[in-house]
Amino acid sequence: MSTAITFSEYGAPEVLRPSEVTPPEPAPGQVRIRVRAASVNPLDLKIRSGLMTKVAPAHFPVVPGLDAAGVVDAVGEGAGAAVGDEVLGATVGGSYAEYALLERPVVKHRALSWEVAASLVTVGGTASRVLRQLGAQAGQTLLVHGAAGSVGTLAVQLAVARGITVVGTVGEHGVERLTALGATAVRYGDGWAERVGAAAGEGVDFVFDASGAGVLADSVALTGDSARVITIADMSAAEHGVRFSAGSTDHAEDSLPQLVRQAAAGELDVPVWRTYPLDQAPAAHRDIEARRNRGKVVLLP
Repeated sequence: MSTAITFSEYGAPEVLRPSEVTPPEPAPGQVRIRVRAASVNPLDLKIRSGLMTKVAPAHFPVVPGLDAAGVVDAVGEGAGAAVGDEVLGATVGGSYAEYALLERPVVKHRALSWEVAASLVTVGGTASRVLRQLGAQAGQTLLVHGAAGSVGTLAVQLAVARGITVVGTVGEHGVERLTALGATAVRYGDGWAERVGAAAGEGVDFVFDASGAGVLADSVALTGDSARVITIADMSAAEHGVRFSAGSTDHAEDSLPQLVRQAAAGELDVPVWRTYPLDQAPAAHRDIEARRNRGKVVLLP
């Protein structure tokens, strides 16, 4: 037996409880890892609270979590890694556990900490996917809403590295960091569209909304075309003719090996705010809900 965090009803963070479970067995093409770090993502909170029931109803008990990094300890037939390999990736069946399954393990570079390795998976894949879907090119201008968040921070870095001019909306705490990443920081809140218009100079070509803060109508107005705006956080997207980007569409997971190389080379900064023991998963969720974190939150089994 091993330990995992599970929940058997929707609710507040307190529904998350340590449970004794049988370690999962890898199917063909899968590997099982001894988890060294598991990233906590906002989607985990939405699933736990019941906000995703219409999209993905839970089959209780649920082991939450999307991403993990660890050491392979069992392999299925045709698996893409061997016992003893240090890997990271998206999990099958949850990551808040001592053991988890991966279908597409990516080798962890020795220069990456376990915390950073686990943190890179979903946020990096999401940032890469949306930039690919938008199709912004060098010399064009991209507006990123929520630019100081985990996805926004990576999107800014990836876009700047491609020669794209980036303007990001942030709170006071994010101005200095965003500027250091090579973007123009604009304070969010009332009047943000006018401030972005002034900062962008020749206008905004594309918008990546990672905030879900009710900015879609003005974002469409700034670009002049709803097809040039994508959100990952605003469920009212269809009302504005805006694309809602979710999941692993466009094979975004194919970007993970490159993201690992960039992070290992120091070309991509993945800020980790705090780590928690596995049994403190409820505290991790409460801190994210209270917006205390300034970077990724990671569980250490």
